[in-house]
Amino acid sequence: MNETATKIGRMGLLATVFTTGAAVMVIELLGTRMIAPFYGASLYVWSSLISVTMIALAVGYFIGGRLADNSERIGLSVIIALAGVFTLIIPWLTRPVLLATDPLGLRMGAFTSALVLFFPALTLLGMVGPFAIKRITDKLDGVGNSAGTIYAVSTIGSVIGTLTLGFFLFPAVGSRQILVDTGLILLAWAILVGIYEQKVVKRSLALAPSLVLALIGLLITPKIISAGHAYGHNDKFRIQSEQESLYGWVRVIDEPGRDLRMLTSDASMIGAAGINDGMTRMSYQDIVSLMPALAEKKMTKALVIGLGAGHMAKVLRNRYGIETDTLEIDPAVADAASRYFGFYPTGRAIVGDARYEIRHLTGPYDLIIHDCFTGGSEPSHLLTVETLTQLRGLMSEQGMLALNFVGFAHGEPSKALAAVAKTVHQVFPELTVFISEPDKDFNDFIFLAGHKSVNLTAATLLPGQTDWLKQRVFNVDDTNGIIFTDNLNPLEHLQTAKAEHYRHMIVEWFGPELLVR
Repeated sequence: MNETATKIGRMGLLATVFTTGAAVMVIELLGTRMIAPFYGASLYVWSSLISVTMIALAVGYFIGGRLADNSERIGLSVIIALAGVFTLIIPWLTRPVLLATDPLGLRMGAFTSALVLFFPALTLLGMVGPFAIKRITDKLDGVGNSAGTIYAVSTIGSVIGTLTLGFFLFPAVGSRQILVDTGLILLAWAILVGIYEQKVVKRSLALAPSLVLALIGLLITPKIISAGHAYGHNDKFRIQSEQESLYGWVRVIDEPGRDLRMLTSDASMIGAAGINDGMTRMSYQDIVSLMPALAEKKMTKALVIGLGAGHMAKVLRNRYGIETDTLEIDPAVADAASRYFGFYPTGRAIVGDARYEIRHLTGPYDLIIHDCFTGGSEPSHLLTVETLTQLRGLMSEQGMLALNFVGFAHGEPSKALAAVAKTVHQVFPELTVFISEPDKDFNDFIFLAGHKSVNLTAATLLPGQTDWLKQRVFNVDDTNGIIFTDNLNPLEHLQTAKAEHYRHMIVEWFGPELLVR
């Protein structure tokens, strides 16, 4: 082999490990977005994806090393082409795999789904490194330099793939399409590698298998894309809008038979209103909307953390004349609230992460509504002593914090409720808890906290409202609860039963065809 061919081959190998390194991170990161609509974007899902990636790469390194030394038939082109095909079929397999693993529960279901969907492609991509090291090494004393160069370039490819996906691709292109495009890029790259192997390395059958696999990939691609569009149809429901954001799969779903319009993020309902009258259908908001009437002085300014459909901001303005700042992390949710639920800002409408944004707010607020704990994954960092202390610093002297929390009232799963009560009480001297539906175990719990106790017989409440609120006062025994801090916060672990119950409830209501892509 002449010097020019050697240089071309070396650059080609480096470009190959760069490309496959980028593909590894694209698949790993998009894995959470494929699984999250069903299992939530929880720590369990992330742990499953990271573990499966590490296992697959370890197996790939081992098998790749063995084949690189002992096989004369299998070349890099075939390995990359197979990785491309297995990447292509991930979107097609996602729905049946998620439904099949549902009986395994949240943790094993998420792990098994990740293993079945992503292990084959990631293992094959892991095999590329050892093959490249074998090809690029001319003599024994250059192995260290060759291996270091290969893994450095592969890692740089992973970094570029991660940044490109997160900063540019994902906000503009859906996860299914990105996976399909990644598979097609791998197939095209396999053909280029196959041409080089056949002409320069003199591997006579290098190109043919890659061409066959690429042809198979091209033939199945339209079916994979059309299958994605076919999911989500149901005669009972009508999808008015859907948008995949960095934080979830946000959809507006109508159920005309019940005059109901719902706002969902992944498999969690974050807003519901009547189609015709626009009135909220989430009963816990009826409790929260009475909070300003319990204040000793008229409230003038409020903060809502977790916009949802924007109903609370409208009620505070229309019923009490309160100016409300809103804080929502997901721009897709804010857009849906404005377009389909009649939300309009009455104060600052902030889109950003709460822990960052509340550090830049000045207040004071007479009412802070903390409504981020839905049926899906838990934003644990928003329920710690440190976060609540920051919120307390934004409150006026008469200010109230109304925190909505979804969980169980009794039994082992109620440890989460006890922990929340103990954590809130650690920061606020006065605490009253309301339950949304008194006759149900699985419920919304509204924690009303402040510096002063509330008067449920306030003159500003109507007699019927007073009795209605009193019936919903709920005593929480926080004896066995722990205090959540930034250092120790096992909220997701404590809420595993809640996440599984909520997922089953939503699947039963909507049907799997609406929740799984």
